[in-house]
Amino acid sequence: MIYNSAEDWMRAPQKRVVLFGMSGLGKTYLSNMLRETGEWFHYSVDYRIGTRYMGELIADNAKAHAMQVPFLRDLLLSDSIYIGSNITFDNLAPLSTYLGKPGNPELGGLSFDTYRTRQEEHRLAEISALLDAERFAARAEQLYGYPHFVCDCGGSICEVVDPEDDSDPVLDTLSDLGLMIWLKGDESHREALIKRFDRAPKPMYYQAEFLLKAWDDYRAETGLAEDHVNPDDFVRWTYARALDHRQPRYEAMARRGITLSMEDMSHVEDAQSFDAIVAKALDDRP
Repeated sequence: MIYNSAEDWMRAPQKRVVLFGMSGLGKTYLSNMLRETGEWFHYSVDYRIGTRYMGELIADNAKAHAMQVPFLRDLLLSDSIYIGSNITFDNLAPLSTYLGKPGNPELGGLSFDTYRTRQEEHRLAEISALLDAERFAARAEQLYGYPHFVCDCGGSICEVVDPEDDSDPVLDTLSDLGLMIWLKGDESHREALIKRFDRAPKPMYYQAEFLLKAWDDYRAETGLAEDHVNPDDFVRWTYARALDHRQPRYEAMARRGITLSMEDMSHVEDAQSFDAIVAKALDDRP
Protein backbone atom coordinates (compact mmCIF):
# COMPACT_ATOMS: atom_id res chain seq x y z
CA MET A 1 0.00 0.00 0.00
CA ILE A 2 1.18 3.54 -0.69
CA TYR A 3 -0.30 4.73 2.63
CA ASN A 4 0.76 2.46 5.49
CA SER A 5 -0.48 4.54 8.41
CA ALA A 6 -2.81 7.33 9.38
CA GLU A 7 0.18 9.67 9.43
CA ASP A 8 1.12 8.71 5.86
CA TRP A 9 -2.43 9.44 4.74
CA MET A 10 -2.96 12.72 6.56
CA ARG A 11 0.40 14.14 5.47
CA ALA A 12 0.14 13.05 1.83
CA PRO A 13 0.03 16.04 -0.56
CA GLN A 14 -1.71 13.76 -3.06
CA LYS A 15 -4.45 11.41 -1.91
CA ARG A 16 -5.51 8.71 -4.34
CA VAL A 17 -8.17 6.12 -3.61
CA VAL A 18 -9.79 3.25 -5.49
CA LEU A 19 -13.36 2.59 -4.31
CA PHE A 20 -14.94 -0.81 -4.91
CA GLY A 21 -17.92 -2.80 -3.71
CA MET A 22 -21.44 -3.69 -4.78
CA SER A 23 -23.40 -1.13 -6.78
CA GLY A 24 -25.76 0.81 -4.55
CA LEU A 25 -23.54 1.17 -1.48
CA GLY A 26 -22.37 4.73 -2.09
CA LYS A 27 -19.24 4.68 -4.27
CA THR A 28 -20.53 7.26 -6.74
CA TYR A 29 -22.20 9.30 -3.98
CA LEU A 30 -18.89 9.54 -2.13
CA SER A 31 -16.98 10.28 -5.33
CA ASN A 32 -19.38 13.09 -6.22
CA MET A 33 -19.04 14.56 -2.74
CA LEU A 34 -15.24 14.59 -3.01
CA ARG A 35 -15.37 16.04 -6.52
CA GLU A 36 -17.56 18.90 -5.37
CA THR A 37 -14.76 20.10 -3.07
CA GLY A 38 -12.88 21.14 -6.20
CA GLU A 39 -9.77 19.22 -5.09
CA TRP A 40 -10.64 15.68 -6.16
CA PHE A 41 -10.77 14.35 -9.72
CA HIS A 42 -13.55 11.78 -10.12
CA TYR A 43 -12.72 8.96 -12.53
CA SER A 44 -15.77 6.79 -13.20
CA VAL A 45 -14.84 3.40 -14.63
CA ASP A 46 -18.40 2.74 -15.85
CA TYR A 47 -18.51 6.13 -17.60
CA ARG A 48 -15.19 5.37 -19.30
CA ILE A 49 -16.52 1.98 -20.42
CA GLY A 50 -19.67 3.51 -21.86
CA THR A 51 -17.96 6.37 -23.66
CA ARG A 52 -14.50 5.26 -24.72
CA TYR A 53 -14.77 1.50 -25.12
CA MET A 54 -18.42 0.68 -25.79
CA GLY A 55 -19.79 4.00 -27.02
CA GLU A 56 -19.79 2.96 -30.67
CA LEU A 57 -21.44 -0.38 -29.88
CA ILE A 58 -24.14 1.40 -27.87
CA ALA A 59 -24.81 3.91 -30.64
CA ASP A 60 -24.85 1.26 -33.36
CA ASN A 61 -27.36 -0.79 -31.39
CA ALA A 62 -29.66 2.24 -31.12
CA LYS A 63 -29.26 2.87 -34.85
CA ALA A 64 -30.11 -0.75 -35.63
CA HIS A 65 -33.40 -0.35 -33.78
CA ALA A 66 -34.06 2.99 -35.47
CA MET A 67 -33.46 1.42 -38.90
CA GLN A 68 -36.50 -0.80 -38.28
CA VAL A 69 -38.74 2.30 -38.30
CA PRO A 70 -39.21 3.55 -41.89
CA PHE A 71 -39.46 7.20 -40.87
CA LEU A 72 -36.22 7.09 -38.87
CA ARG A 73 -34.51 4.85 -41.43
CA ASP A 74 -34.90 7.44 -44.18
CA LEU A 75 -33.58 10.19 -41.94
CA LEU A 76 -30.57 8.12 -40.89
CA LEU A 77 -29.68 7.12 -44.44
CA SER A 78 -29.80 10.76 -45.53
CA ASP A 79 -27.67 11.86 -42.54
CA SER A 80 -30.56 14.04 -41.40
CA ILE A 81 -30.49 12.91 -37.79
CA TYR A 82 -27.82 11.86 -35.36
CA ILE A 83 -28.18 9.07 -32.79
CA GLY A 84 -25.85 8.81 -29.83
CA SER A 85 -25.97 7.99 -26.13
CA ASN A 86 -26.21 10.65 -23.45
CA ILE A 87 -24.38 8.67 -20.78
CA THR A 88 -23.36 10.48 -17.57
CA PHE A 89 -21.78 9.55 -14.24
CA ASP A 90 -25.26 9.30 -12.74
CA ASN A 91 -27.10 7.85 -15.74
CA LEU A 92 -25.52 4.70 -17.13
CA ALA A 93 -28.73 3.47 -18.76
CA PRO A 94 -27.27 3.42 -22.31
CA LEU A 95 -24.59 0.97 -21.16
CA SER A 96 -26.91 -1.32 -19.20
CA THR A 97 -29.50 -1.26 -22.01
CA TYR A 98 -26.87 -2.43 -24.48
CA LEU A 99 -25.80 -5.27 -22.15
CA GLY A 100 -29.41 -6.40 -22.01
CA LYS A 101 -30.87 -9.57 -20.52
CA PRO A 102 -31.14 -13.06 -22.04
CA GLY A 103 -34.42 -14.72 -22.87
CA ASN A 104 -37.66 -14.36 -24.77
CA PRO A 105 -37.24 -11.81 -27.61
CA GLU A 106 -40.92 -10.85 -27.36
CA LEU A 107 -40.15 -9.62 -23.82
CA GLY A 108 -37.04 -7.74 -24.91
CA GLY A 109 -34.63 -10.61 -24.30
CA LEU A 110 -31.47 -11.35 -26.24
CA SER A 111 -30.40 -14.72 -27.55
CA PHE A 112 -27.95 -16.25 -25.11
CA ASP A 113 -25.16 -16.20 -27.70
CA THR A 114 -25.65 -12.47 -28.32
CA TYR A 115 -25.85 -11.87 -24.58
CA ARG A 116 -22.57 -13.71 -23.97
CA THR A 117 -20.90 -11.71 -26.75
CA ARG A 118 -21.93 -8.45 -25.09
CA GLN A 119 -20.79 -9.73 -21.71
CA GLU A 120 -17.35 -10.43 -23.17
CA GLU A 121 -17.25 -6.99 -24.77
CA HIS A 122 -17.95 -5.51 -21.34
CA ARG A 123 -15.25 -7.62 -19.68
CA LEU A 124 -12.57 -6.41 -22.08
CA ALA A 125 -13.82 -2.82 -21.86
CA GLU A 126 -13.80 -2.86 -18.05
CA ILE A 127 -10.24 -4.16 -17.89
CA SER A 128 -9.10 -1.43 -20.29
CA ALA A 129 -10.97 1.26 -18.35
CA LEU A 130 -9.46 0.10 -15.05
CA LEU A 131 -5.96 0.20 -16.50
CA ASP A 132 -6.67 3.73 -17.82
CA ALA A 133 -7.06 4.99 -14.23
CA GLU A 134 -3.31 5.37 -13.84
CA ARG A 135 -3.07 7.66 -16.88
CA PHE A 136 -6.07 9.70 -15.79
CA ALA A 137 -4.60 10.22 -12.32
CA ALA A 138 -1.49 11.73 -13.91
CA ARG A 139 -3.62 13.71 -16.36
CA ALA A 140 -5.81 15.07 -13.57
CA GLU A 141 -2.77 16.51 -11.83
CA GLN A 142 -0.73 17.67 -14.82
CA LEU A 143 -3.53 19.04 -16.98
CA TYR A 144 -6.13 20.21 -14.48
CA GLY A 145 -4.13 20.67 -11.28
CA TYR A 146 -6.20 18.34 -9.09
CA PRO A 147 -4.14 17.20 -6.10
CA HIS A 148 -6.39 14.23 -5.26
CA PHE A 149 -7.92 11.41 -7.30
CA VAL A 150 -10.79 8.98 -6.72
CA CYS A 151 -11.31 5.96 -8.94
CA ASP A 152 -14.99 4.95 -8.79
CA CYS A 153 -15.10 1.28 -9.83
CA GLY A 154 -18.14 -0.59 -11.07
CA GLY A 155 -19.58 -3.39 -8.98
CA SER A 156 -18.26 -5.99 -11.42
CA ILE A 157 -14.56 -5.23 -10.86
CA CYS A 158 -14.21 -8.38 -8.77
CA GLU A 159 -15.40 -10.44 -11.75
CA VAL A 160 -12.78 -9.22 -14.24
CA VAL A 161 -9.73 -9.66 -11.97
CA ASP A 162 -8.34 -12.61 -10.03
CA PRO A 163 -8.49 -11.49 -6.38
CA GLU A 164 -6.46 -14.50 -5.23
CA ASP A 165 -3.58 -13.77 -7.61
CA ASP A 166 -0.95 -11.62 -5.92
CA SER A 167 0.33 -10.71 -9.39
CA ASP A 168 -2.97 -9.83 -11.05
CA PRO A 169 -1.95 -7.02 -13.46
CA VAL A 170 -5.11 -4.94 -12.99
CA LEU A 171 -5.03 -5.12 -9.19
CA ASP A 172 -1.28 -4.45 -9.20
CA THR A 173 -1.87 -1.29 -11.24
CA LEU A 174 -4.70 -0.09 -9.01
CA SER A 175 -2.94 -0.80 -5.71
CA ASP A 176 0.18 0.98 -6.98
CA LEU A 177 -2.02 3.92 -7.97
CA GLY A 178 -3.89 4.49 -4.73
CA LEU A 179 -5.45 3.13 -1.57
CA MET A 180 -7.87 0.28 -2.28
CA ILE A 181 -11.06 0.82 -0.24
CA TRP A 182 -13.83 -1.75 0.00
CA LEU A 183 -17.21 -0.24 0.86
CA LYS A 184 -18.74 -3.22 2.62
CA GLY A 185 -22.41 -3.73 3.33
CA ASP A 186 -23.91 -6.06 5.92
CA GLU A 187 -26.84 -8.47 5.67
CA SER A 188 -29.40 -5.66 5.99
CA HIS A 189 -27.83 -3.85 3.05
CA ARG A 190 -27.82 -7.09 1.06
CA GLU A 191 -31.55 -7.53 1.65
CA ALA A 192 -32.23 -3.89 0.74
CA LEU A 193 -30.30 -4.26 -2.51
CA ILE A 194 -32.22 -7.41 -3.39
CA LYS A 195 -35.58 -5.73 -2.75
CA ARG A 196 -34.55 -2.72 -4.84
CA PHE A 197 -33.42 -5.00 -7.66
CA ASP A 198 -36.68 -6.95 -7.55
CA ARG A 199 -38.58 -3.69 -8.10
CA ALA A 200 -36.38 -2.64 -11.02
CA PRO A 201 -34.22 -5.48 -12.39
CA LYS A 202 -31.30 -4.13 -14.39
CA PRO A 203 -28.73 -5.69 -16.70
CA MET A 204 -25.34 -6.38 -15.16
CA TYR A 205 -22.07 -8.12 -15.92
CA TYR A 206 -21.40 -11.62 -14.59
CA GLN A 207 -18.23 -13.69 -14.57
CA ALA A 208 -18.51 -16.10 -17.52
CA GLU A 209 -18.37 -19.33 -15.48
CA PHE A 210 -20.90 -18.02 -12.97
CA LEU A 211 -23.25 -16.91 -15.76
CA LEU A 212 -23.18 -20.24 -17.58
CA LYS A 213 -23.95 -22.16 -14.39
CA ALA A 214 -26.74 -19.74 -13.43
CA TRP A 215 -28.30 -20.00 -16.89
CA ASP A 216 -28.16 -23.81 -16.91
CA ASP A 217 -29.45 -24.07 -13.32
CA TYR A 218 -32.33 -21.65 -13.96
CA ARG A 219 -33.45 -23.46 -17.09
CA ALA A 220 -33.17 -26.85 -15.37
CA GLU A 221 -35.21 -25.57 -12.42
CA THR A 222 -37.92 -23.96 -14.57
CA GLY A 223 -37.88 -26.35 -17.52
CA LEU A 224 -37.98 -23.40 -19.92
CA ALA A 225 -36.46 -23.32 -23.37
CA GLU A 226 -33.94 -20.54 -24.01
CA ASP A 227 -36.39 -18.38 -25.97
CA HIS A 228 -39.14 -18.79 -23.37
CA VAL A 229 -37.17 -17.46 -20.40
CA ASN A 230 -38.58 -14.23 -18.99
CA PRO A 231 -35.49 -11.94 -18.96
CA ASP A 232 -36.53 -10.08 -15.82
CA ASP A 233 -37.32 -13.28 -13.95
CA PHE A 234 -33.89 -14.70 -14.79
CA VAL A 235 -31.91 -11.68 -13.60
CA ARG A 236 -34.04 -11.45 -10.44
CA TRP A 237 -33.32 -15.13 -9.72
CA THR A 238 -29.63 -14.56 -10.37
CA TYR A 239 -29.09 -11.34 -8.41
CA ALA A 240 -28.84 -12.67 -4.84
CA ARG A 241 -26.58 -15.47 -6.08
CA ALA A 242 -24.38 -12.87 -7.77
CA LEU A 243 -24.10 -10.91 -4.51
CA ASP A 244 -23.00 -14.03 -2.67
CA HIS A 245 -20.57 -14.92 -5.44
CA ARG A 246 -18.96 -11.49 -5.29
CA GLN A 247 -18.63 -11.12 -1.54
CA PRO A 248 -15.56 -13.36 -1.03
CA ARG A 249 -13.95 -11.87 -4.12
CA TYR A 250 -14.31 -8.35 -2.69
CA GLU A 251 -12.95 -9.61 0.63
CA ALA A 252 -9.86 -11.01 -1.09
CA MET A 253 -9.33 -7.72 -2.93
CA ALA A 254 -9.59 -5.83 0.36
CA ARG A 255 -6.40 -7.48 1.59
CA ARG A 256 -4.61 -4.99 -0.62
CA GLY A 257 -6.14 -2.04 1.22
CA ILE A 258 -8.76 -1.20 3.84
CA THR A 259 -12.43 -1.87 4.48
CA LEU A 260 -15.01 0.75 5.38
CA SER A 261 -18.35 -0.48 6.70
CA MET A 262 -21.62 1.30 6.09
CA GLU A 263 -21.47 2.33 9.75
CA ASP A 264 -18.14 4.01 9.03
CA MET A 265 -19.60 5.69 5.96
CA SER A 266 -22.53 7.07 7.94
CA HIS A 267 -20.04 9.41 9.64
CA VAL A 268 -18.69 10.79 6.35
CA GLU A 269 -20.19 14.21 5.68
CA ASP A 270 -17.35 15.94 3.85
CA ALA A 271 -13.76 15.47 2.69
CA GLN A 272 -12.38 16.09 6.18
CA SER A 273 -14.52 13.41 7.80
CA PHE A 274 -13.61 11.04 4.97
CA ASP A 275 -9.92 11.67 5.69
CA ALA A 276 -10.51 10.92 9.36
CA ILE A 277 -12.37 7.65 8.68
CA VAL A 278 -9.65 6.48 6.29
CA ALA A 279 -6.90 7.39 8.77
CA LYS A 280 -8.63 5.42 11.53
CA ALA A 281 -9.04 2.40 9.25
CA LEU A 282 -5.36 2.50 8.35
CA ASP A 283 -4.32 2.55 12.01
CA ASP A 284 -6.80 -0.21 12.87
CA ARG A 285 -5.59 -2.42 10.03
CA PRO A 286 -3.85 -5.60 11.28
